[in-house]
Amino acid sequence: MGVKKAQEERQEQLAEEIRRTKMPRGTQVFGIVDQLLGGTRMRVKCFDGKLRICRIPGRFKRMLWVRAGDMVLVEPWELSGHERGDVLYKYSKAQLQFMRNKGMLKEAQAFEEF
Repeated sequence: MGVKKAQEERQEQLAEEIRRTKMPRGTQVFGIVDQLLGGTRMRVKCFDGKLRICRIPGRFKRMLWVRAGDMVLVEPWELSGHERGDVLYKYSKAQLQFMRNKGMLKEAQAFEEF
């Protein structure tokens, strides 16, 4: 009984996570972390074709743990936005699978990691 209840709770958590999937708004773009540079900085391949040096803002530092190959949501800076940006969100595997099934990640086929 305990195992079955734990599985049901996990499925409910996944369903809730998928419902709350953040999508890009305004100038935000999807990106894939290419390389960690140290501190809170990383090199990200964005889906708009640019390679940006991104950082994790202070309000997310302790909540957001990112590794190379993770898919993230990037907000380009107003100044030098083609070169730099902020990482706002990291997508889970369940969210990625949901977006692939819905056809939202057609641009991702151009990247080797997918």
